[in-house]
Amino acid sequence: MLTALTGRRRFADLSEREVLALAISAEEDDARIYRWYAESLRGDFPDSAAAFDAMAVEEDGHRRRLIDIHAKRFGETIPLIRREHVAGFYARRPVWLVEKLGLDRIRAEAARMERDAHDFYLRAAQSTTDAATRKLLGDLAAAEGGHEAKWNRIEARHLDPETRAAEDDAAHRQFVLTYVQPGLAGLMDGSVSTLAPIFAAAFATGDTWQTFLVGLAASVGAGISMGFTEAASDDGVISGRGSPVTRGFVTGTMTMLGGLGHALPYLIPDFWTATWIAIAVVFVELWAIAWIQNRYMETPFWRATLQVVVGGALVLGAGMLIGLG
Repeated sequence: MLTALTGRRRFADLSEREVLALAISAEEDDARIYRWYAESLRGDFPDSAAAFDAMAVEEDGHRRRLIDIHAKRFGETIPLIRREHVAGFYARRPVWLVEKLGLDRIRAEAARMERDAHDFYLRAAQSTTDAATRKLLGDLAAAEGGHEAKWNRIEARHLDPETRAAEDDAAHRQFVLTYVQPGLAGLMDGSVSTLAPIFAAAFATGDTWQTFLVGLAASVGAGISMGFTEAASDDGVISGRGSPVTRGFVTGTMTMLGGLGHALPYLIPDFWTATWIAIAVVFVELWAIAWIQNRYMETPFWRATLQVVVGGALVLGAGMLIGLG
């Protein structure tokens, strides 16, 4: 039934030859993933790139040994079967998603890749009653467990403590420049700059729906403006701040969210309930900004609080006074 509905085979229905072919294709995929990580890291983190190159070579060696086993048992023709053809087989995350998340995330993904393969083969070996298949799957589980240990040894060989610390510092700096700094600028602009128009509209009209529309327009407009401004201000080549598209998207999104945070309460029909909730949201946003500045930008907390919370409170008060006037 599963095969008829999804077009995917159950692992339990695969023959030993197909399991071996699946392992060969999985090893080939993993080697290509490691080489892609190495290529993407080579410019900024050459030692980590060398570690991934070495791991790709290890995967190539395992694939060749599996091919030799297949040739001895079943001949030279290997069935075409890949992980997406088998229901329940472990998946690999797209490399273009993982590589954007930084060096630590790529390292963690490499360790997860080996654990996934080891755990899957181990469970599959325990679930079969065929002795030959059980031995084959057990051998594959042991091989994948050895891969994880080898990854740790390869990483240690290519990354001494000083080199790893230097790369970690560089990765943290890149993360701050590409994501934290643009996101913080957007959140500050969205949270603070929209305060005056939203609360001025609220106290001038007393109409929650009209206030929400003003807040929505201000938030979306500010998000678009800030996003394009950030993307156009620096291509990242000289400054090393990363992709302008990524920075623009982060800035624009956080700007819009910063404004919508205290606009959304005005979907509540009761004016004072919506207003008090919006004011509470504003102070949560301002404290969050102060915390991010302290955590990632190393700004003393008292200074961040003074700059953001007090400044935001002044803008909030100005919007209320304008609305009442």
